[in-house]
Amino acid sequence: MTKKPGARRPPGPLHLRAIEEAVLARWQPRIRARRRAQAEAEGFVFHTRARFGFAAAAGSSDDPRVRWITQYLPGEVARELFAARDAGAGEQQQMVILARALGHAYFRDGGRRAHGLHIAFSDLEFADFSIG
Repeated sequence: MTKKPGARRPPGPLHLRAIEEAVLARWQPRIRARRRAQAEAEGFVFHTRARFGFAAAAGSSDDPRVRWITQYLPGEVARELFAARDAGAGEQQQMVILARALGHAYFRDGGRRAHGLHIAFSDLEFADFSIG
């Protein structure tokens, strides 16, 4: 980038953008595929702050309210979310998948209790997914 041998100068904004685009074009698809396979095989941790609970009688401890939730979800949920996204599902459809999975893991204790109650999951403030 300079006329002097051995001298270096930082790349300008156009060069930086070109370098970044070239790296992302090659690197990002492989990393995403690797992380997707890992999430589908091992599951993931979902961390969120949202209104979450059962549509239960007023005053119940399971009433929908804003909660901080950090919950491990199995690989089947990751597969379902990726399949929905690949099929063009919107955010609302993906939230239904997450609500069902969170309800099963968080309230229903893996299917051991609270059968037949409707899960309420709304007012999502943020969502974070951790894989591995």
